[in-house]
Amino acid sequence: MPHPKRKRQKVRASYSAETCSNLSRRSTQQGTTSMSSLDTELDETEDLIRMIDESAAHVLKDDLLRARKQRFTTPGFERAKWLEFSELGWLTLCIDEQKGGLGLGMRELCTLAHRLGQQLTPEPILASALIADVLPEAHQRDLLECKQIILPAFVTYGRPMPVFNNGKITGYIDCIPYALGADAFLVQAEGGAALVRPGEAGVSLIEHKTHDGGHFCSLRLEKVPAQWLSSDMTTIREQATLVVGAYLSGLSERAFQITQDFIKERVQFDKPIGSFQVVQHRMVDLFLELKLGRAALGAAANGFADGLRSSALELTVSLAKARLSRASSVITREAIQLHGGIGYTDEADIGLYLRKSMTMSGTFGTESFHRNRAFSLMGANHG
Repeated sequence: MPHPKRKRQKVRASYSAETCSNLSRRSTQQGTTSMSSLDTELDETEDLIRMIDESAAHVLKDDLLRARKQRFTTPGFERAKWLEFSELGWLTLCIDEQKGGLGLGMRELCTLAHRLGQQLTPEPILASALIADVLPEAHQRDLLECKQIILPAFVTYGRPMPVFNNGKITGYIDCIPYALGADAFLVQAEGGAALVRPGEAGVSLIEHKTHDGGHFCSLRLEKVPAQWLSSDMTTIREQATLVVGAYLSGLSERAFQITQDFIKERVQFDKPIGSFQVVQHRMVDLFLELKLGRAALGAAANGFADGLRSSALELTVSLAKARLSRASSVITREAIQLHGGIGYTDEADIGLYLRKSMTMSGTFGTESFHRNRAFSLMGANHG
């Protein structure tokens, strides 16, 4: 496995000289007395994650206004912004270094997803990043050069897999976020995956509007000619589930911060409402939800890095997704209550976070589904 230091150098190459200079200066300021520990692989990895996090924060600063403008449009995101993110190397995060990618793992990917969630960034670029490594070379090149946007079409947990037979695929996928912006889909199927284009005969896309002003599509395939890939997408679906959880984590954190700022400024009875003990107790409850979610997310991301067996990995993913779906729902709904009537207006940013949470908390499984799956996996692991 390549050393994190070489990966860090590749990440540096993806960002501006100014950004990297700022990160290097901060790293130096954090202390020259622990140089020996900075040479360890663990510290190099942490430095890499911090670099991705701070660079993403710089790139995505004030992206919420753009996200607001993309609501109720088709396809709901900007291809120009997609190109910008691609040029930063985000599509190559999961591509093996031998193929020219960054070869990073779930900790780095979840760090980026967390930042995207804070600004409600609509571009589904991490969904494409997850499948980039398994695409045929020509399609991978087209994806990286932004000649086409290829999105994964995952089968919902518990639903039957599409079947590929005699060069054609038949089946049903019930939820592909932002599908109207895709030029092709990598469809999860029994025993592998298939590349399908929306315009092919036998392909039906049905649009469904969502609470946040976006959309998802269901995909029906009737004997559609497709390119077959032997890649198993089961693990990639687990990764996608955790990435959604990480996005919800960022969303929840930002909703908490917005509410924290609001209760310091909102005055009732000649006092900021944040000075009232009952409000403080409610904020503490939300803070605990936030931290428990982050802990579960970290454990699941580490599970991928540690190479857990499939059942143990699925357990950590379900525990994290259940916790993060709950946290986003509780935090955003309580945030609206603490804002009062203004929280329900379209002009208030906090409402955007609630609607995005309502849309995404059930993506790749609801809280109740993942709790039930976790209980089943616990029983199987200890049976």
